[in-house]
Amino acid sequence: MRGNNGVKFFLVILLIGILAYIAVYGAPFLGINKASNMRFGIDIKGGIATTLYPDLPAGQAPTDEQLKSARTVIEKRLDGKGIYDRNITTENENGRIIVEIPYKPGEKDFNPQKAVDEIGKTAVLTFQEVDESKKDANGLYLPTGKIVLEGKNVKDAKPETDTQRGGIVVSLELDSEGAAKFEEATGRLIGKPIAIFMDDQLISWPRVEAQISGGHAVITGQSSIEEASNLASTIRSGSLPFKLVARDLNSITPTLGEGALKVTAMAGVVAFILVAVFMLIMYRLPGLFANIALFGLVVIQIVMLSALNISLTLPGIAGIILSIGMGVDANVVIFERIKEELRSGKTLRASIELGYKRAFSAILDSNVTTLISAAVLYYLGTGPIKGFAMTMFLGVLLSFFTAITASRIMLKAAADVDVVKHRWLYGA
Repeated sequence: MRGNNGVKFFLVILLIGILAYIAVYGAPFLGINKASNMRFGIDIKGGIATTLYPDLPAGQAPTDEQLKSARTVIEKRLDGKGIYDRNITTENENGRIIVEIPYKPGEKDFNPQKAVDEIGKTAVLTFQEVDESKKDANGLYLPTGKIVLEGKNVKDAKPETDTQRGGIVVSLELDSEGAAKFEEATGRLIGKPIAIFMDDQLISWPRVEAQISGGHAVITGQSSIEEASNLASTIRSGSLPFKLVARDLNSITPTLGEGALKVTAMAGVVAFILVAVFMLIMYRLPGLFANIALFGLVVIQIVMLSALNISLTLPGIAGIILSIGMGVDANVVIFERIKEELRSGKTLRASIELGYKRAFSAILDSNVTTLISAAVLYYLGTGPIKGFAMTMFLGVLLSFFTAITASRIMLKAAADVDVVKHRWLYGA
């Protein structure tokens, strides 16, 4: 192997090995659970059911539109926490919302009251002016009632890296009403903080550095990407039309159970082995490298799902298996191209380069169409359908990367070794 290609080859193997270790044993210091402690869906592990009632004055009932709005906000909050496997039922006639969510991973003695916190704070989000004389015993600002913005005025909030000033910030995008209010308020409050409250609970108090116009703003002072993500998720979830009170907390049993998980996982393992054998027989050395890349694809998906705390359902596992098929398809197209170039008399290195180059457009087209399908499913689907769309989207994206990058690095490194340059090893 030439020096540069050899280093890349061993780095790919090392990276896959590290990811496989994390998938099996986890990385607590990074907040990544091992595969057995991932968040599994209601269909596999069961979960918690809770009934949410509006906290309204006696004799006042919520309207159908208010319940619909509350449901939308709850769905956004669960999406922000990666909980796609859920059942949310709005009972307009009874004026309540029933929510079912999966168990939180790592909790042997499940506490239903704790699990309700997974839904998010069912409160009203406000941006308020502060009064320096009004602070609690801990020196934190108290609500003043001088509202600058409400959660409904925030169209989007996301964590970003500030390249100019450095550090992590939360970027806000406001609607037209919110942009006008914020421009007026920030013009008056330069040098002063604006406090962000969830009901009466203070969650952040960024200081105004300059008047902000155009509907775009950033919140600085975040110590980590996790802190910024949590703040962005809370802000993005918006504002409920009323406070919701959780009652009737109950544990629910899995709809399919761990037996179904074992059967599905075994089916995935058998399918992977059969695919690996096929690739070895048909493409020999490139098939071996493709199998290594496919194994890397699987462990990367497991690690990412665990790191993002996305609940894994049986449809989600099907999405992972489908992405393996997409990865195999990409490798088959590439290796067939390489064989054609070898048969035409080109050198091994030239055949590898041309094989990847000429197969790229076909692979890109097939992956893009699948990604579009996954995006549509995610946008229009609910519950387990969203989970399936998420794992399929992530898997297809990663399969494109592993097929085009990982296997290519290993093939180019092998082409530098004289002992493995025989064309038979490449299926030609």
